Amino acid sequence: MNGPTFPPGFLWGAATSAYQIEGAPLADGAGPSIWHRFSHNQGRVANQDTGDLACDHYRRLDEDLDLMARLGLQAYRFSIAWGRVLPTGLGQVNPKGLAFYQRLVDGLLARGIQPMVTLYHWDLPAALQDRGGWLNADSPAWFADYSALLFRALGDRVALWVTLNEPWVVTVLGHLTADHAPGHRDLFEAPRVAHHLLLAHAESVAAFRAVGCGQIGIAVNLEPQHPASPSPADRDAAARRDAFINRWFLDPLYLGAYPPELQLIFGAAWPEITGEDLRRIQAPGDFIGVNYYSRGLVRADPAAQPLGAARITPTGVTLTTMDWEVYPAGLTEILLWLKDRYGNPPLYITENGAAFDDPPPVNGEVQDPDRVAYLSSHLGAARAAIEQGVDLRGYFVWSLLDNFEWAQGYAKRFGLYHMDPSTQTRTPKASAHVYSEAIRSNGAKLVPSP
Repeated sequence: MNGPTFPPGFLWGAATSAYQIEGAPLADGAGPSIWHRFSHNQGRVANQDTGDLACDHYRRLDEDLDLMARLGLQAYRFSIAWGRVLPTGLGQVNPKGLAFYQRLVDGLLARGIQPMVTLYHWDLPAALQDRGGWLNADSPAWFADYSALLFRALGDRVALWVTLNEPWVVTVLGHLTADHAPGHRDLFEAPRVAHHLLLAHAESVAAFRAVGCGQIGIAVNLEPQHPASPSPADRDAAARRDAFINRWFLDPLYLGAYPPELQLIFGAAWPEITGEDLRRIQAPGDFIGVNYYSRGLVRADPAAQPLGAARITPTGVTLTTMDWEVYPAGLTEILLWLKDRYGNPPLYITENGAAFDDPPPVNGEVQDPDRVAYLSSHLGAARAAIEQGVDLRGYFVWSLLDNFEWAQGYAKRFGLYHMDPSTQTRTPKASAHVYSEAIRSNGAKLVPSP
């Protein structure tokens, strides 16, 4: 089925992250991360899986670069493992670790693929965690120094940078619910971590401006929050959850203030924040990276603290294996919300994809019609937002490969390519061919022709 194309110059890519695909977490002088520790802590990750091998990307770099070229990618978003470059998070550079990312960037450019580098995708060096991690008031300065190192090393070849990936996940899953590394459950920690992450983003942007090359932004997970019923309680719960997820990290960057609902949610745990800090934070960067997977359907629930609101799983709809509703209209909605609330900033969809129970490969391919339908419908939703004036400049599918899906281990498969953890064989899925056609046609061909 052919349709209208995306704007000229629209950037088509795929995304991954270091701990999820690289493997070899301690190779060639790298230092351990909080995720290395977390995954080796029994009972933290499904099936006792770890990222020790992951997709073995560290050793199979050329193979994966060739795979990207065959797919036709125009851009590739990847993250740098902080501890691979700076084993203790500070001080002495690990030359072999830095050389890996230099080879990666050079390999991309040699194949005509533009790199988008994410500086932090959840894998804080363990040595920095031992000093308090993101709770330490010095953590923004640590991140600024690390950022400046990468800007100097790669800035002549990399034009697109992301400071932090989903700081909400770092804050809430890492420090409030203990579902992710470092595995803390503390109401007082979460807002302090969030504040330091925003300061770290601002310090990184300042370091980038000193170098003066390319563009830099932040990637945030967003989802429209819809009340489960018309009741005032459910509507209020959805509004609180909207502040908690969608506005927590963007309002300070663009509007210079935290959402007032957060002080009510955290109560005595909300820290005193100075006007000087808010002025420092108001450094939004050049674009927003949007990670979108589904919407939130919200019901008031006094037992679900601290929000008094619970995200519920709807019935009678298509769900991914993450129990996330397939809801492409929410992507259009959140992109329009960003346009209206923050003055139509440049946007990239830095993650969008779905996990399904894919069948085993047959004759060198995996049939994944649910993922094909998901990608086609969400690309259509992205195009609808552009037609309504959203300044959307690119789309990065999550993910290039089935990989280590954090606390879910290897059980949840998001990839365009099936990855067998036991053999490391990469097998294209039907969605890879469909996405390749979408790239080739600039979005005109979203699904296979009959």
